[in-house]
Amino acid sequence: MEFLLKHMLCGQVIIFIVVLGIGGSFQNGFHITVINSPSPFIQNFINESWMSRYGKPMERESVKLIWSVLVSMYSIGGLIGSISIRCFVVKFGRKKSMIYNSILSIVTAAIMGSSRKANSFEMILVARFLYGFSAGLGLNIHLMYLGESSPKQLRGLTTMTAATFTSLGKLFGQLVGLSELLGQEDLWHILLCCASFISILQLVALPFLPEAPRYLLIDKGNEEMCRKALQRLWGKRDFKVEIEEMLAEQAAINGEKPKSLSELLKDRESRWQLLTMLVVLIAIQFCGISAICAYSFNVFYEAGISEDNIRYVTLGIGVSEVLTTITCAFLIENTGRRALLWKGFICMSLIMTLITVTLYLRETISWIPYSTVCLIFLFVICFGGGPASVLPSLSHEIFIQSSRPAAFVFTGILRWVGFSVLVVAFPFLIDSLKHFSFLFFGSVCLGAGVYVFLFVPETKGKTVLEISEDFKKINVHRHWCTKNGNEDNEWIIATRL
Repeated sequence: MEFLLKHMLCGQVIIFIVVLGIGGSFQNGFHITVINSPSPFIQNFINESWMSRYGKPMERESVKLIWSVLVSMYSIGGLIGSISIRCFVVKFGRKKSMIYNSILSIVTAAIMGSSRKANSFEMILVARFLYGFSAGLGLNIHLMYLGESSPKQLRGLTTMTAATFTSLGKLFGQLVGLSELLGQEDLWHILLCCASFISILQLVALPFLPEAPRYLLIDKGNEEMCRKALQRLWGKRDFKVEIEEMLAEQAAINGEKPKSLSELLKDRESRWQLLTMLVVLIAIQFCGISAICAYSFNVFYEAGISEDNIRYVTLGIGVSEVLTTITCAFLIENTGRRALLWKGFICMSLIMTLITVTLYLRETISWIPYSTVCLIFLFVICFGGGPASVLPSLSHEIFIQSSRPAAFVFTGILRWVGFSVLVVAFPFLIDSLKHFSFLFFGSVCLGAGVYVFLFVPETKGKTVLEISEDFKKINVHRHWCTKNGNEDNEWIIATRL
């Protein structure tokens, strides 16, 4: 702890983390939650806008259709933004790409803020798409920029702040969406764009902060600028060990240009890293956190909490997630990524099973609903302190410099396609399985936990090249044997971690 605080208080690193966070993952977290509060006001506006043009109200089904398109435009924009990251970071670098993304966010806020005055729901559609594009691009740049600016001893703590800012964004969206603040019919357009005003702070501050040191040395070959960037961020030291590590990675790459997505997918040396990200991201999307959000109102209501107070209890869940990610930031360098990840998934699986039982028995025993409330809080804590916190570190650490831009395209596609599938499939899953859907989510968590335990190496305190070598040691092969005169085969897994 003393080591962490000593280095975090040197240089500009705390300012750097905050500046990147408010224009990066914070924006994504905000836009995920903020759209729920003003949904009836926006649907009324769509109908009123149509009636003012054509003199008759829009059919209810048409309003719902436009609303569905409006919600989905964020996912489409996020997907395209994620796909675009390689073009931006390779051409402009990490710093300029983040600056351009902040400008886009501010322009989008102007479009959204003007939509009510212009009486145009089409402007909301455009703004939601651009917000999605900005969030998809900004989240990936944020993670990459953080990871490439951190020494290996502090890489976990630094990159994990992206999860903290995502949680802060969600909490901020819930908070300002309260009816006492901006959750009112005449303020919904201000509510939807208020987080973009924070991007102005990033736009002002970012030019005074350095470019990512790893990018400066490995991609640009400028060792002196790399050393200066490290010293500005982390204080006056020689950083000999860190620079030698980067030079070793540069030598291993041997002048290789950043891979395209198709080249990365064909690269056999990256197949375990890609499979790991596939499993972890799918598990996070379908772990049940969305089910918790959807069921929380009913669960809290049945526990005897009044409707007026349920929204504040929901805020309490958001606060729990924020506090958990902050706490986990100081544990990740001691506990390690692998342990937090597989133990988090296993605990989440167990909690989902218990939630299924308590929901099934909720009408038989009076205190059962209260236990469900406690389980919901525990689930959010395990999610925030496990998978949600480890993912930012893992996504950066397991790919070498030449593969990283394409890897972020890959993970971005997984994240946003998974989000879109979840939005479409989730209502049908809940309607068909009811509370037994939690068993499905628990099974997903269990499978991910087992996979991480068996195959994912620990990345704490290791260089990117060392982590890459650990993944190469994973081996799965068939072992042929003879049983009772009959030829048989079985899979042998040798992880050698």
